[in-house]
Amino acid sequence: MKRGTTLFLKATIFLVGIPIVALCLIGLPMIVKEAADYFPAYMLYPVLAGMYISAVPFFIALYQAFRLLGYIDRNIAFSELSVGALKKIKNCAIAICILYVAVLPFLYLMAEMDDAPGLIVIGLVISFASVVIAVFAAVLQKLLQTAIDIKSENDLTV
Repeated sequence: MKRGTTLFLKATIFLVGIPIVALCLIGLPMIVKEAADYFPAYMLYPVLAGMYISAVPFFIALYQAFRLLGYIDRNIAFSELSVGALKKIKNCAIAICILYVAVLPFLYLMAEMDDAPGLIVIGLVISFASVVIAVFAAVLQKLLQTAIDIKSENDLTV
């Protein structure tokens, strides 16, 4: 793969992370200040904690994707390092899905109280997107592991 392509993808990963940092530092505190007037703390704080905690596996997955692009730049894409990075991305996506599924009951209570079913849809979309990413990473991990096994088998044959 050309260096320009991976440079573009690395920049894209960086640009995906910037809005999440802004959301964590600026957006969520503003939303909580506004929502504190309408919802009790036992509903609001678990949702807020789930959102902040889910940022950790999100950034770990972004970092692993960045490392994966670095492996591609160094022509070691077909290595155990790449398989490990995909495994970590898969695990992070599963963790995000579990966190948002755990938050769904609180989102349901908030949606019922405010008559806003869109809150539940947001939680479901994030959970579904995480499952899709986890499945995609698992398929790529399995495919890459198979390619590595075939390559090592061919190296032994020659």
